[in-house]
Parts: sequence; C-alpha cells; structure tokens
Amino acid sequence: MSAPNSDPKDEFHLDDYLRENDQMKEDVRSSIGTMEKSGKRKWVYPRKPRGKFTNYRTYVSYVLLAILIVTPFIKLPNGNPLFKFDVLQSQFVIFGFPFFTSDFFLLALGMITTIIFIVLFTMAYGRLFCGWVCPQTIFLEMVFRKIEYAIEGDRAKQIRLDKQDWDEEKIRKKLLKWTIFAIISFIIANVFLAYIIGADALYALIEDGPVDHVGTLVGLIFFSAMFYFVFAWFREQACTLVCPYGRFQGVLIDSHTINVAYDFKRGEGTAGRAKFRKNEDRKAEGKGDCIDCGQCVAVCPTGIDIRDGIQLECVNCTACIDACDDVMLKVGLPTGLIRYASEDDIKKGEKFKFTKRLAAYTIALLLLIAAMTVFLFSRPDVESKYLKVPGTDYKVEGKYYVNQFEYTLYNKTNKDQIVSLKLLSHANSKIEMYEGENKLNLEKGQIVQGKFYLKVPTNEVKSYKEKVVIGLINKKGKVIDKYETSFSAPFKY
Repeated sequence: MSAPNSDPKDEFHLDDYLRENDQMKEDVRSSIGTMEKSGKRKWVYPRKPRGKFTNYRTYVSYVLLAILIVTPFIKLPNGNPLFKFDVLQSQFVIFGFPFFTSDFFLLALGMITTIIFIVLFTMAYGRLFCGWVCPQTIFLEMVFRKIEYAIEGDRAKQIRLDKQDWDEEKIRKKLLKWTIFAIISFIIANVFLAYIIGADALYALIEDGPVDHVGTLVGLIFFSAMFYFVFAWFREQACTLVCPYGRFQGVLIDSHTINVAYDFKRGEGTAGRAKFRKNEDRKAEGKGDCIDCGQCVAVCPTGIDIRDGIQLECVNCTACIDACDDVMLKVGLPTGLIRYASEDDIKKGEKFKFTKRLAAYTIALLLLIAAMTVFLFSRPDVESKYLKVPGTDYKVEGKYYVNQFEYTLYNKTNKDQIVSLKLLSHANSKIEMYEGENKLNLEKGQIVQGKFYLKVPTNEVKSYKEKVVIGLINKKGKVIDKYETSFSAPFKY
C-alpha cells in the first residue's frame, strides 16, 4: 500500500490499526509460539521452504558446514592444527599459533571484541546471524529437517504420519529417521572432539578401539545423545527458551534495525487484509495486499506469525519471505510484502541510516581489533617470568649479593628453542643455575620451570629493592624477551 492519503478517514483507520497492532504485539510477546497457554509443547510442522533466499541460505550453510567439518583435520606445515581448544589441558591453537594461560588477556580481549561485534551487527541487521550463520539453525534446517522431509514428506504428510497408528509404514519411517539422526549426531560429536584433542589424537583413539578409551567413549555417547535430543526433539526451543541472544536482541534493536518484517501499511491497507478474489479492485476497496493465505505461518520453523511484528522467536530465516513472494507472484501482486526492512522504512519510508550509536560501536570495534592485532604480532616467541623464591632473603658471597630466583618459560613458537638467561641491567652480574648449565632447551609449545642464583656486585646495588632486568637470549645472541623484577639487598642510608 502507498503512504496514507490526507483523507482524515484514512488516517483514522491507519492510526486505529497501529493501536490495535501494538496491543497485539504485547499479547504475542507475553506468549511463546511453540507452547500452549497450559504450558504444553506445541509441535511445529513447518512447510518445506522454497525460493531465492532459501537457495542462498542453503549455499551459505553448506560452505559453513564444510568449513566446520574440515577445519579440525587441517594440519599446517609447522605441524600444528589450524584450531584446537583443549580446555582441560589449557592448550589452545588459533590459526596455527599456540596460546597458553599467560595469553588469557588476549583471549579475553578476543571475547570482548566478539561481543562488541555481535552488538554492532545486531543493532544494524537484527538476527541475521541466527538465520544464516548459527550452527543450531544450520544443522536443524539444512541437515536434520531435510532428512525429515526426504523420509516423511512435507508438512501435511508429517502431520498425517504422526496422527496415524503405529503400523508398518510409521515404524519403518520413524526408525529410519531416528537411526540417521543418531549417526549424524555421533559424527558431529566426533568433529567437536577433534577441535578439543586434535585430529591425531582422534585417529589414535579410533585405531586403539573403544575398549582402551572407555571414558572417551562415554563422553562421546553423552554428547551424541545431547545433539540428538536437541535436533530430534528440542529443536526450535533451543532458540526460544535456552539461547539468550533472542532476549539480547530486544535490548539492541531499534527502529533503524533491519529485520525480516511485514509491511503492514501495504499489507493491511485501510480496510485490513482479506482473502483474494479474482477480478476485484483491492485498492479501490481499501484492502491490503495481504490475502491472509497463512503461508508465512505454515512455513515458519518457530511457529510464529510474522504479521504480529518483531518477536523473540523469529530467527530471520527468510522462509516467510520466499513463501509470501511466491503467493504474490501467483496472484499478480508486487513481491516484498515481507522483506528485509527497518521499522522506519515501513512506517516512514526512511532507508537505513548509520546512527551515532552505530558509529560509536564501530569505533570501539576497530580499536579493539587494532589492539588485538598489535598484541598478537608483538607477542614474544618465548615469554619469560622471574620471581624471587618465596621465603628466601639475600646472601653475601664475597663482593656479590646473591638472590634465589625461579623462572617460568613459555615457548610460544612452533619450533624448538635453545635459550639462556642474562642480567641486562647490571653488567658484571652472574647467573648460576640450580642444575645444569645456563643453556635451556625448550620444545615447541613447552612450559619449562626451574631455579637459579642471581649474583650482583655489591658496588652496583643502589637500593634494598634493586630493579633488575633479566633477558632471555636465543642461540644467535638475540634478546627475545625481557622481564623486570626486584632484587633484595641490605638497606642503605
């Protein structure tokens, strides 16, 4: 529908609709589309979506699925996997670079950057992530539902199959579907296990057999059962009841945010929506372009009516866009009645604007990305830390003050390192190791700890808490890390 006319009667009808629609939105927001008022689960049977956006989402989903499945098995020339997130062993590999607990600030900064990105992205594009990128949506809609459609048929056939008695046909189809679901769930669990322990460790587990790794097998079965439960039964409730993002977006979106939205001005007209009749002049009668066919509801995987406005159940999957466009083409009306649009676009015809709030979040995001990049590339190959042994005091040996120190060295490279310790701040000092020589062999990704004596000439010590700088020297004589700490000495007046 075009913008309302200057006729007061038309203005009255539009205002009346807006008031009723606001009340309807409040009623919808106080309920969940997948539950009855009694609290009983309302099973959703979405019609199989078809159309332009569904095809685009399918292509994107298959690419992302391929990346998710292949990534943990990719091994770089340096021998490290592309990604590894072993929380139990505190071993993390990101883009082939090992990270340790000492790099926690980088991981924390990365999490903050991710949150800022989600906030910025949601403010601008709503739940686009949920519909196009979220693993829950991809696995459910592009894997499990497609298998369900192939075995049980489309919406009507699924409803009929669930209502019929447990005859040979129902047992055969349900058993086949459940078996395939269980196999895929087990495969997904193994893929995620590869992200945690690495592909080599996973291959070793397979070669050894389940008898030698009963604990791992139990864990795999548990997570397989969890995936099966989510995708075979819990389904869209993971988005509406568990995932906090639906609530999170309610705080972030505003009238400028782009969402999958129903153009109520065009769809309702001045006389409201009405069924389609051939050879009628809907515009002259004040009817909107919505013919109340209900296809947008039938195709929705979360069981909502997009015409009720923005709802937390909506994951912006675009299924309703394709369904509505298909109907509009059949009845000879323009497409886009349901489309990606902001509230201001529909109400006032205003296009997307880059607001001050978006600008502030963008600047914050760019600064965080810059900080992440600087920290990442300035991170030393080997990080060192030196602290006085607790409970010890200085000693005097001839012309030297002696302190006992302990060291911790983190080899953050993919190569073995041979290093030595040297006091950079005092020229005539000495370092004597508790055991062995001052020549340490660090294997790649290894953490090495030990103790040493630090001896500083008495004439070079100016304070009872002398600041000293200990350097880590590689085999080429280059200083690869420095650490400042305190050296104890007698109090001097």
